[in-house]
Amino acid sequence: MTRLVLAALALLLCGARAEAADVVIGAIFGLSGNAAQSGQDAKMAMETEAAIINDAHAPIPMLLGQGGGLPHMGGAKIRLIFADHEADPQKARAEAERLITQDHVVALIGSYQSATAATISQVAERYQIPFLSVDNSSPSLSARGLTWFFRTSPHDVMFTQAMFDFFKDIGAQTGRPVKSVALIYEDSIFGADSSGVQRKMAAAAGIKVLADLRYRANSPSLAAEVARLKAAGADVVMPSSYTNDAILMLRAMHDIGYQPPAIMAQDAGFIDQTFVNAVGPLAEGAMSRSSFALDAVASRPAIPQVNALFRARAGKDLNDMTSRELVGLQVLADAIDRAGSTKPEDIRTALRATNIPGAQTIMPWRGIRFDQNGQNTEANPVIEQIQGGHYRTIWPADVASAKPVWHVGE
Repeated sequence: MTRLVLAALALLLCGARAEAADVVIGAIFGLSGNAAQSGQDAKMAMETEAAIINDAHAPIPMLLGQGGGLPHMGGAKIRLIFADHEADPQKARAEAERLITQDHVVALIGSYQSATAATISQVAERYQIPFLSVDNSSPSLSARGLTWFFRTSPHDVMFTQAMFDFFKDIGAQTGRPVKSVALIYEDSIFGADSSGVQRKMAAAAGIKVLADLRYRANSPSLAAEVARLKAAGADVVMPSSYTNDAILMLRAMHDIGYQPPAIMAQDAGFIDQTFVNAVGPLAEGAMSRSSFALDAVASRPAIPQVNALFRARAGKDLNDMTSRELVGLQVLADAIDRAGSTKPEDIRTALRATNIPGAQTIMPWRGIRFDQNGQNTEANPVIEQIQGGHYRTIWPADVASAKPVWHVGE
């Protein structure tokens, strides 16, 4: 009888330990408001990765792709608690604090708008909780001396460098170089940082900036700004805009019969399937920098399986934003697993030691390694173009699945 009692107690204790071992992570996105669709897509991306880590399934050829929980933590499961910042930096601040003090999360992850990441990271720093920025691109976020901030994806200096490297390459290949650009950007930290970098790189490349237009985010109309773009007549229009503004911009161009020779976007709204669905053929030929290449299956064999799982939830393919969100959780979960602990200091130490080869993810990056500012230095961008209603990778050549359609100088 004593043995049976002891065995029963042991089973109860094991069950209690398994339940206690669940790892609780706070995910903060705009689940309502103007950017609600992007937030809901991010939620589904994170849920997809959590299911890949937690559930029993056929092995997927990537880091933590075996299923069954975190292997070095006795099969502990990832549990996500989502919070809605409504695209409001002050709401993001309050939600970050609530997740830490009331839900006792071991780390934070988010957040789409760079302005919200700025306030979330300040809260994380104050409470000494790791914050992993998965899709925020403002360079200034990783230049503030924060010690609990990490970012897996490239920032706008890295992204913009890829744009201008592409301009140089395509000009050499076609004999039709970019001689002028027009900048249009929203009045946020994202737009300010993006346009600032673009100005500097244009000057360094000897490219004239013929228009420099700052507009109010979520404006009811961009007709006046688009008219000024048409009057400027630049070779390339370079927008830094979220989804609603990107839709307004393309529709306004159509309304006045303006079709720029090229559009090279700073991602955000121009890489969103909602944008493509809304404007249809008006988006054809638009280019954007990107972190992700859905068509890079030869070098990233996990893409088809992971994309199928995401599509089953979201009804759409992974894109630049959702792939970054998914992989961000993968990287954070790996750090927790290597730490073998849910103590924030241990997780931070493990994040700092991260060294993941790109082939262990779905991204076309060299890998994931963080510098002293928490920035991944191995995240090399690609350029994509909408061709036939779909995003196709056109640069660099080693991952390209299509040739660029280039009308500059014709």
